[in-house]
Amino acid sequence: MNRSYNKGSNDVTCQREFMFSNYFGGREVKGELEKESICIFDVFIENSISAHMNGDGLAFATIDKVSGLVVGSTRFMKANFPNKRVEIGFTFIAKSYQKTMINTEAKLLMLTHAFEIMRLNRVEFLTDYLNDTSRNAILRLGAKEEGILRNHMVMPDGRVRDSVLFSITNNEWGGVKQKLSYKLASKY
Repeated sequence: MNRSYNKGSNDVTCQREFMFSNYFGGREVKGELEKESICIFDVFIENSISAHMNGDGLAFATIDKVSGLVVGSTRFMKANFPNKRVEIGFTFIAKSYQKTMINTEAKLLMLTHAFEIMRLNRVEFLTDYLNDTSRNAILRLGAKEEGILRNHMVMPDGRVRDSVLFSITNNEWGGVKQKLSYKLASKY
């Protein structure tokens, strides 16, 4: 499990191990905790593929254009086409890339597709009430907090989670797009 990543490699196992180690801070993969986390990561990938095959989601890898490294993932999910809405979720970004423009750029691309190509009325974001990092990242995108869904989910450890619901509507999209584009232009 100590293989190095070769940019452009088609070795899926090698890419998975690199993506895992990059996301979790570059630790060498050893010990039971890391092995359990890799197993959880594999389940995440399998669930992503299954959701896509069932028409329930479309996952994207987030890739740093400069280094070519896979630094995270995000997904369209829970699409409701009759009501013209979709959720963006299951987002994770490597710690070393958080609060950079990489998530902003990925979300700008997804939001542009949702509002301008798919002509949706609303894009939703849902996160754990306790996840301040995610909540702040969603707010920085220009989403509005709509409320808290109390006792919304039971987590794998048995904790009953409250979730926070955010959205961007098609009426807000022009201003949100301008703000995100300005942020990106000023950083590059």
